[in-house]
Formats: sequence, C-alpha cells, structure tokens
Amino acid sequence: MSARLLWLLIPVVLLAAPAVAVAPAAAHYVPQSGDHFQYFEEWALTGETGADYTGYAENEYVTGTIGVTSVAANGTVAAYYSSTDRWENNTGSEYAWTSSGTFTFSASTFHYLEGTDNQTGYTNPFVWFYMNDSLSVGSSFYVLNTGMNVVSTDFAYDLAPGGQYVRTIFTEGNGSYERDDVYGIFSATYNWQSYFDPSTGYIVGYLYTEQDTNQSNGESFSVSDLLYVTSTSYPLTPASAPSGGSSPSGFPTALVLVLVVVIVVIVIVVVIALALRSRARRLPAHSPTGSVGFGPPPVPPAVGAPPPVHLTPSGQPAIQQVVLRETVKVPCQYCGTLIDSTATVCPVCGAPRT
Repeated sequence: MSARLLWLLIPVVLLAAPAVAVAPAAAHYVPQSGDHFQYFEEWALTGETGADYTGYAENEYVTGTIGVTSVAANGTVAAYYSSTDRWENNTGSEYAWTSSGTFTFSASTFHYLEGTDNQTGYTNPFVWFYMNDSLSVGSSFYVLNTGMNVVSTDFAYDLAPGGQYVRTIFTEGNGSYERDDVYGIFSATYNWQSYFDPSTGYIVGYLYTEQDTNQSNGESFSVSDLLYVTSTSYPLTPASAPSGGSSPSGFPTALVLVLVVVIVVIVIVVVIALALRSRARRLPAHSPTGSVGFGPPPVPPAVGAPPPVHLTPSGQPAIQQVVLRETVKVPCQYCGTLIDSTATVCPVCGAPRT
C-alpha cells in the first residue's frame, strides 16, 4: 500500500484512541516467516464542482508487496515492503517512482513498532494489512487510526473484481474531518470497507471513498481507493457468489457495471472538452498531521513579461537590412546621355553637367 493512503484522513478524536480497544480477546493467527502478498491499488480523484475542480481528475496505480522475514518470541514481526507507483492527471502530467524498506509490527497489539510501509502522518498507527481474525461480528478494532467494526465473518468478496469470490471478514468504518490546506477548507466524510482473510487475518481487499465539499464556494471533489491482492503465499478460501450477484457495496453487479460504463463515458467527454485547459496544480495527498505524498507536484510557469519573439531560426545570424536610395536622371546637354543629377561630368562625353 502506497503513501497515497494518506488520503484516508482521520478525525482527530480517533488519533487519540486507546490501544486497549483492540486487545485480542482470543487466540488468533500469528504471522509466520515467509508470509507475503502482492496487491494492486487504484486511487482516483474526480473533481465535481467549482472553478478549480470541475472536470479535473487524477489517478495513481500501485503494484506492491508486503512480506514477513522473521517473528520473535514476543510477537514482534520483522517485515519488508516494496511498491511501484505511477501517477497521472487529465492534463497530461505523469510521474512514476518506486519505494521499498523494512519495518516491524506487533502481532499482539497490531501497532507498527519501528518504521512503517511508507505510512506517514499517523499517531501510533495500527497496521492496515493485518487484523485479529478471531474477532466476532460487532467487534471493533483499528486500521491505521480509523475505527472499524466487524460486519460479517463469512462474506463472499469479489476478488479483482471479476467473479472470483473468496471468503472474507467484512469490516467497515466511517468518519468525517475538516481539510484545511492551500487548496481551501473542505468538509470531508469517508467510508472504508476492508476485507480480511479469516484464516490468517491478512488483507484481501478494501474500498475507501471520500467526499470533500467547500460550503463557502461550492467546490467539491471525491476520492476513491480500491485495493485487492493479486497473489498470496497462503491459500484463500473460495466462496460462492452471493444470491442476486451482489457486489461488496450491496448493489447488483449488473447495475454496478452500467454505472461504471456511464462514469467512464462522462469522464472521457469531460477530458476531451477540457483538453486545452491548463491545470498545472494538483491536490496533494496527506493526513491532517502528515506529510504530502505522491512525489513532486507539477511546476507552474513563472508569471511575468512574455519572452522576446525571435523572427529568425535559433542559432542563425539575423538578416542584415539593405536600403536602396533612388536618384533622379537628367540628359547630358552635349551628348544626350541620361546621367545622375548628382554627377558633375558626363561619364560618356566628359562634358560638365552644367
């Protein structure tokens, strides 16, 4: 999971949540050396209203890996992460980068201990990719700094999504906060649905959605973050598709597909219509107390006098101007030859002009 999960902005009240709220009540799976999973993540921002956001869009695509290298007797887990990221927006700006490192976390408290998998800006965060798989329906725990509740311990999750269902623990959390940065003040609300493997407690997938609105000027934008595993070192349990072909969000699959097609068409039309519109700035991803992620933002052009206009190709000398001056011709009074009026003698007969 990339630093873009800093979009999952956490209410301040959750930042101070006590760790005892997630103390394990029963035996649960403890990570083993060699455990690992790969995932794909697609993050998107869609502008909706306002001078700065109407028609604006940006996306990030992440391919990542998290793995366990060792587990101490006290439950301290040594792990590693790596990811390849690509970010782009609808004006043609694009960035790509990689990140990797090591960190430790506790299999008892589910907190990060030393370092994280590139998660910044959180206060004593819990890991996002591993939970207590022994929790029952209605139990609460934390993902990073967001409070989550166990909704189901036997949920058929559409992996990918593409009709490949696996058994998961379905959890959900909601929240709101005030965004206050250089882009303005926004009231944000979010919903986070996460799905974990009931045999190991490792993440299988999640969907995070957020809506930001500035009541003073009417500007708004929405954020979505979809993640799912693409391979695991442990088997996932196959499950039957839910009756009626429902997606994790509860909408009929056919309706979801229709909505996706409509949204894609609208986005394409908007992008074409605004293709010539200059949008140098982009919205940074961050948490209320964290740092900006995503790599360097586009650099806007400097404001000032326009550059000089060159009428000759670069590297070639300028063409020298040639001025022609016209003189009056008069006939020689001796031989009749037309000579310049400025001449003192005739160049033919040699007679003086006057």
